[in-house]
Amino acid sequence: MELNICHMYPDVLNLYGDRGDIITLCRRLNWRGIDANVTRLPIGEKADLGKADLIFIGGGQDFEQQVLLEDLHRGKDREIRDAAEDGVTFLTICGGYQMLGSYYETFEGQRCDFIGVLDLYTVGSKDRMIGNYSFTCEEESGGSTVVGFENHSGRTMLGSGVRPLGRVLSGYGNNGKDGTEGARYKNVFGTYSHGPLLPKNPAFCDFLLLTALQRKYGTTELAPLDDAPEISAHDEMLARFSHQKNHG
Repeated sequence: MELNICHMYPDVLNLYGDRGDIITLCRRLNWRGIDANVTRLPIGEKADLGKADLIFIGGGQDFEQQVLLEDLHRGKDREIRDAAEDGVTFLTICGGYQMLGSYYETFEGQRCDFIGVLDLYTVGSKDRMIGNYSFTCEEESGGSTVVGFENHSGRTMLGSGVRPLGRVLSGYGNNGKDGTEGARYKNVFGTYSHGPLLPKNPAFCDFLLLTALQRKYGTTELAPLDDAPEISAHDEMLARFSHQKNHG
């Protein structure tokens, strides 16, 4: 078996080590004897996204999103929409997550139209939502508890066409108000979690891999791995966040 992974915009969207998510996906496949073929898709280059089994888009700053929009509107936006509707698995982080929504409105009121894969929009604020945080994924997204790091000034509001990826345990999540974090539409997953996300959240990583493998091969389970170090790191961070929440 094999999975074809497309890493979109690795040249500009790699905030807080998001490239580590690609490494983790590949390692957890290889440890199970499954090949991982990674295609890098920087600005200006073309690739057939329909051949990808899993597409990763990392995080970036606001000005980087502006630069990417011109490239996206040369046809990649249509390919992304088609791949999403066809059930391809996506993991999108922070700026990559926002770009799949309808628009971003800056704190000054300037509106930037995005590509509309996800029924959501983001509004900028003068205050940043920053820090370590945790959330529990919805059951339909695996039900695991995720620890990560968020740093965003945008407040994301979900429309009726998407479900939240999870519910905030500590931190801010989508907007700091409604308790939601991230979004899920078909097999598209969006989250504000940097760090990188996947090394210390093996259960969520495996859920993404299984989603992609199930679409391609009908696979319903993955061979277990010895995740003791990853789980220890995850649990230690979760306990630390809980302590911070309980003691201010």
